[in-house]
Amino acid sequence: MSTVAFVGLGNMGLPMAINLLHKGFKVRAFDLITEATEALAEKGATACHSAVAAATGADVVVSMLPAGKHTRALYLGDGDSKGLLQTVSEDTLLIDCSTIDAATAKEVSLQAEEQGFDFVDAPVSGGTAGAAAGTLTFICGGNVGAVDRARPILEAMGRNIFHAGGPGSGQLAKICNNMLLSVLMVGTSEALSMGIDNGLDPKVLSDIMKASSGGNWTLEKYNPCPGVMPDVPASKDYQGGFMVDLMVKDLGLSQETALKSLSSTPMGALARALFVAHARKGNGRRDFSSIFEQFNDKKA
Repeated sequence: MSTVAFVGLGNMGLPMAINLLHKGFKVRAFDLITEATEALAEKGATACHSAVAAATGADVVVSMLPAGKHTRALYLGDGDSKGLLQTVSEDTLLIDCSTIDAATAKEVSLQAEEQGFDFVDAPVSGGTAGAAAGTLTFICGGNVGAVDRARPILEAMGRNIFHAGGPGSGQLAKICNNMLLSVLMVGTSEALSMGIDNGLDPKVLSDIMKASSGGNWTLEKYNPCPGVMPDVPASKDYQGGFMVDLMVKDLGLSQETALKSLSSTPMGALARALFVAHARKGNGRRDFSSIFEQFNDKKA
């Protein structure tokens, strides 16, 4: 079985790496937070003192990092520090599952290809619950051969594997999806709040809208109104799930992309403004469905 170096063990990365262990892969792990690396070591992984150490001798590298600058530094190097492209063998498959700007993903991918590496940008959709359950969706950018090589690894962590196109395409498709998700969450929160303000039961209203033309993923899987749906962040004081800060980051990426392509995204721009305002009220580390409180909490 292949040896996978996993770099970045945050809320998404740690359960993803655990699923690789459960599927029989050998995992060499590194995270700047020692406790995260130790938590994975307790599950059977090998803890490493650096990303280079983790990747040395690995067949595959999977990275899950916060931003483009971190991905660039990991693979291309930073200052006097060498990147993985300078330290691992050319037959190592490189998979970046971070959600970052498409330009950085394309830059890293093209430099990797020039040096003979297979590189895939493969951001994920499905949140922490999907990461834990192994049901993530991976949205891949890269050449066909690289994506085909990556499939067995990604299938150990997810259910749906899409090839969006060439280098950077995975990131572009991901931010389009998350921009739409933010708009759906805001619209669903508005509609439910208006119903509550006029005396409707939010669960009954949710069932009506799910079966009607307003039906959408947030109503089906991620209702933002507390108490309507069990086992979602809204019914756990908006803990867990996908943080507001991360949605703000992704919406920033979507608006940067829209500016570069002269795309008209007024709903995406408005959603970003609403989530930024929500984050500024101290909600950055709560689940993004907590935007519901902007419309329903009379104390907001």
